[in-house]
Amino acid sequence: MKPERAFIAERAVARHDPALLRPGPGMGDLVPALARMSERMARTLRGAISPLLGGAEPQITPMKPMQTDFADFCSEVPRLAANSLFHIGSAPFLATIEGETMLRLVDRAFGGPGDTPSSLPKEFPLSAELMIGRMEQIIAACLALALGGPTGGPIRAVRREASLGQLQAMPDAAAVAALTFNVNEQGRMPWAISLAFPVETLTQVFAHGESKRPARPARGPGSPTDAPFADLPINVTAVLVDMRLPLSTVSALEVGQILSVPIARSVPLIVGGKPCAHGTIGALDDRVAIQISQLS
Repeated sequence: MKPERAFIAERAVARHDPALLRPGPGMGDLVPALARMSERMARTLRGAISPLLGGAEPQITPMKPMQTDFADFCSEVPRLAANSLFHIGSAPFLATIEGETMLRLVDRAFGGPGDTPSSLPKEFPLSAELMIGRMEQIIAACLALALGGPTGGPIRAVRREASLGQLQAMPDAAAVAALTFNVNEQGRMPWAISLAFPVETLTQVFAHGESKRPARPARGPGSPTDAPFADLPINVTAVLVDMRLPLSTVSALEVGQILSVPIARSVPLIVGGKPCAHGTIGALDDRVAIQISQLS
């Protein structure tokens, strides 16, 4: 059917910017970006994990990210493991730590040497669940810092299971980039934190490029009641007597001789060579005591 007159558009035909039409980054771009991010995350993990290890910073080495599928990644996860599903905004990723490692960390938290039971339980006890929750917070916080802020949305743990089959984190055929952090402590068995990022998650995270400078938390003066300062031993000296004697008296000292000692009413407490307080001498439970009367 031929129109009687020429067609004239009522408004301008849309013209799309080529930047909007070009395909997103592929695995060839995403995996190197993930490797660079892992170096930054390893540095933040060292300090974040150290309180769980008695205060000593471990050596954390990120391995080269591997391209695989989720089923192959799951084949390396033991039957009992701390499997946590995270979301960056709405994009998922998985973190897993071997169950034996979590039980050793729990034993150390309760003052033990870091032993595991002779036979592993089918499920984690409540104490291990609390430790897993702590590790989830550490992973989320360190990843956010390594990405330079909440890229793609807040990072949070949404579900956890001791069995990957029950977690159903993502389809077996889903393409993922597997990232492993090896944790080495002097004199102890090494362990690892493994992450699996689907391609769609990496695309969302690195959609606007990489952060050149990770965000740093605001730093204020350290509190003496917080770790690691709270348990720091400080030498405190109470100066009871500061007297001067002539050389002739000191040279003539004998056993049984009595010296008159002028104890001051206000006794200084010395820390680091400087007075920090003054107090008066008294007794408490058959022991000499000092009652603080003034802070310097």
